[in-house]
Formats: sequence, structure tokens, C-alpha cells
Amino acid sequence: MENCTLCNPDLEPNQQVVFSNDHCMFLQLNQAKERGVQLEGAGLIVPRNHRETVFDLTREEWEATYELLHKVKEHIDQHHHPQGYNIGWNCGGVGGQHIFHAHMHILPRYENEPLSGKGIRYMFKGDGNKRI
Repeated sequence: MENCTLCNPDLEPNQQVVFSNDHCMFLQLNQAKERGVQLEGAGLIVPRNHRETVFDLTREEWEATYELLHKVKEHIDQHHHPQGYNIGWNCGGVGGQHIFHAHMHILPRYENEPLSGKGIRYMFKGDGNKRI
């Protein structure tokens, strides 16, 4: 996919490949390297081959993602010192996916955040998410 910024990270000038292996890459926007910003240390693990969602990954891509995830955690721990993490995949438009190339969000969490202690389920359990 020639216009996909996850297939072709160079299309996004503020994005860098921090780590990679044969099957996937860890991408990070330049602003994520700044201390104190909302998404400090955050990035994405993406398969090199275009896969629409996590459900389309091959076994090799899953294993490569697992391998890279541990390397990424070590890197973020050393450079940003978070107290926790949220890690997840959005799948499909209703699931919040906006770029239709599978990508795992790596979100370091810090105790001085206003939503510290609130996990992924927090937004789903709130009154604002009641079905009509």
C-alpha cells in the first residue's frame, strides 16, 4: 500500500522507526520523545506487511510482535520511567481503528496523570457509553 504511513513510515516526516525485526517495526512520533506530553514514550508496533487488523497477522508476525514488545518496554522504561502501561489494538471503525493497517498501541502511564489508575475499561464502563 503505497499511501499507507505504516507500510511506508517515511511518508510521515515526524515518525521514526525506533526498532525493527524481520516482521515488524516500532514506530514513534517525534513528540512522544518529549517529557511531560500526554503520550510521552508512546508508539506503535506494526507488521511490515500490510494487514488490516490484528486478526490478520501470521504466527510469525505475532511472535515478532511479542519479541519487539519486550525490547520496546525495556527502552521506554530506561528513557521515560513510567509506572504502568496500557497496550492494545483497535479493530474496525466501531472499535476505534482510524488507520486500517494493524497496529498495537504501546501507551506508558504515569502516576501524575489525571486519569492515573484508569484502565482501558474505564471509558466503556462510564455512563457516557450506555447503549441507546
